[in-house]
Amino acid sequence: MKHQYKPLLLLSLMFFMVGSLFCMNDILLPSLITHFKLNYTQATMIQFTFYLTYIIFPIPIAWMIHRYGYKISLLTAVITCAVGCALFFPAKVFDSYPLVLAAIFVISTGLTIINVAANPFASMLGDPEGAHQRINFVQVFSRVGYAVTPVVATSLIYNQIGEIRYHFPYLLLAATLMMIAILMFFSKLPSMKPEEDDKFTLKGIMSEGYSHRHLFFGVFAMFFYMGAEASTCGFFIPYLKTVLGFTDQKAASYLTLYYIFTAVMGILAVIALKYVKAHKLVGFFGIGMILLYLLAIAFNTGYNEFILAGLGLFLSIMFPTIFSLAIEDIGSFTGKGSALLNFAIVGGAIFPPIQGMIADAHGVQISYIIPLFCFVMVTIYAFYFTREPLLRRKMARG
Repeated sequence: MKHQYKPLLLLSLMFFMVGSLFCMNDILLPSLITHFKLNYTQATMIQFTFYLTYIIFPIPIAWMIHRYGYKISLLTAVITCAVGCALFFPAKVFDSYPLVLAAIFVISTGLTIINVAANPFASMLGDPEGAHQRINFVQVFSRVGYAVTPVVATSLIYNQIGEIRYHFPYLLLAATLMMIAILMFFSKLPSMKPEEDDKFTLKGIMSEGYSHRHLFFGVFAMFFYMGAEASTCGFFIPYLKTVLGFTDQKAASYLTLYYIFTAVMGILAVIALKYVKAHKLVGFFGIGMILLYLLAIAFNTGYNEFILAGLGLFLSIMFPTIFSLAIEDIGSFTGKGSALLNFAIVGGAIFPPIQGMIADAHGVQISYIIPLFCFVMVTIYAFYFTREPLLRRKMARG
């Protein structure tokens, strides 16, 4: 099985930064609750703003990829993320929550470009049968970024006298992203474009997307998965603080453990996918998520911090594997199918505010019923609505 390793390594570096930027939302939420004296519903505007871009930009981004190719699109993405991080400086100067949300929106715009472009690009960097492994491989580095961020970012945000410097980690991220952009500009990253196909129209994308039924159902699965991930991570530290009485620093250490579990299992999953069909792995891991959510909601075992961290083991493979299952064997439609899948990431904007309202009314522990429901839907998709089960049902009818 052939892979183009040098481009994959550059993508892996970029995904490391993507993981850090996503994880920063989980650190930012509890710090801004304290700094701006927000309730949970107000604080979830962080997730709402962050994921809102996924319903606005995927189609324009797919056009950009179609017109200019993957290298220019990814370079644009990294620079956009750097600009968004830099905007945290004026947000801190004016001490403005709306400016924080504006900065998050710009960062998310860059990340939306990466999610639309980078995953199908990775799938093309080698033999088709290795696509699942390549997407999982680069996504492992995003999980590593997730894993190292909580403790480091928390130590940067909270100084010794208790001041909340929420802008400081973002300024360091801005500098790092600009260095990556320079590296990408001078690299020999292939200037691939999606295969030529019919005229690019929104109506055409929606129509052809529906004709690939496993992609159509994959969009729904991604919607619920992203709702579950954003809800689980966004309320992780508030859960440990309110239910178990942890400090911010101690809670951040268990969030780090959560992401370490995610990274390690993500690496093991790359190996497991050689022997286990992708849709079955998603289904079995979905069952594991459901069981742990039930324990975290219904009981205070004395080990709830490990139950919450253990969710990372089963969540590890979900995004890249659902993504690759949905775009499997759709040929020249891969880039535009990726755009449709990224519409579904708006689930991360929809479910956290609902969870926030439940948390304000009934407590954070009960609010975890929201990601539980989302993973019930993902598990149903895995066992009944991916490409292989759909083909099996068609053959049975035939």
